[in-house]
Amino acid sequence: MFNNQQIGFIGGGAIAEALIRGILQAKIIQAGQILVSDVNLARREHLEKAYGVTAIADSKLLSSKADILLLTVKPNIIESVLQTISSAVSPKAIIVSVAAGVRIATVEEKLPTNPVIRVMPNTPVAVGAGMSVIALGSKACTEHGEMAAALFKAVGKTVMAGEELMDAVTGLSGSGPGYAFVLIDALADAGVRVGLPRQMSILLAAQTLLGAAKMVLDTGEHPAKLRDAVTSPGGTTIAGIQVMEQRGVRAALSDAVTVACERSREMGRLK
Repeated sequence: MFNNQQIGFIGGGAIAEALIRGILQAKIIQAGQILVSDVNLARREHLEKAYGVTAIADSKLLSSKADILLLTVKPNIIESVLQTISSAVSPKAIIVSVAAGVRIATVEEKLPTNPVIRVMPNTPVAVGAGMSVIALGSKACTEHGEMAAALFKAVGKTVMAGEELMDAVTGLSGSGPGYAFVLIDALADAGVRVGLPRQMSILLAAQTLLGAAKMVLDTGEHPAKLRDAVTSPGGTTIAGIQVMEQRGVRAALSDAVTVACERSREMGRLK
């Protein structure tokens, strides 16, 4: 799929590094096919040394060489980056933006001849367990989407969606790791409260959520069915779940996703 293609990253931060590490480990492409540009010299040197990729200081030069160009920069500088590189990008290059909240139309305005793809990954891409949602621009076809998906599958799972769902995606999977960290922290505190050592409690809480999530993904069963399977009549689990329902844990999570979604919409309107 990526024979002899040059894949360029503008921005060499955490998301870029996670992708580079993942696609090299998956042997999707070779290190010699990867180009990275970053304003930070130390960052460029680190990526070259750690992964054997080619680091280029000049983002415009990198853009002229890339067949697939990933914009892995902060949303607040995306427009200035596009302004800098627009004249150098090959008209056939596939543009993949991971800048949160930046609409496809914003990128297409600067690069009107290019197929543009927007991706919303979340932070667990750093450990190969991310969730990335992919939306196609007006000139991007199924094949372009499959190429983007192949890259992001190296660091987790992917799903295709219309861009109109991206704010909802941000509210759920984009912000979701934050909710999960709060749950792990709360469960660990509870473990300490009932007598467990702190580090053991954190391990038990984190591994329990990891295992529960894996059961949902691997079995394909509805979470409610799996919950029923562990709630014996009059047992400990149903007693704990009843307290969670009484305290509004389910409603709080629902409201958290809704508020995060609305905030994402607000941020998009400000750009």
